[in-house]
Amino acid sequence: MMAGIAVAAAAYAGRYSILAWQAFKARPPRLRRFYDGGFQPIMNKREAALILGVKERTPMDKVKEAHRKVMQANHPDAGGSHYLASKVNEAKDVLLGRIKGSGSAF
Repeated sequence: MMAGIAVAAAAYAGRYSILAWQAFKARPPRLRRFYDGGFQPIMNKREAALILGVKERTPMDKVKEAHRKVMQANHPDAGGSHYLASKVNEAKDVLLGRIKGSGSAF
């Protein structure tokens, strides 16, 4: 009898875990932690903010902190991609105003 109850409890816990994981994956993109879309030919502030996971009007020190965190995850020396690292650097430059001609998409 106790073994049956234990098996039933494990089955309910497993079902709940699967449903919770599916709900987590189905969240809208803006609630996700990292940007997982493709890149535009010319990066704008909106795209740069999505890549770094900050708002477009974030202060300079917060942009640098976010850049550092994303680069740690995607640095080529740590097994990351050179292309992604260059896009992360470009996003930081766009948000800090170092790249001319990168306006907003609106």
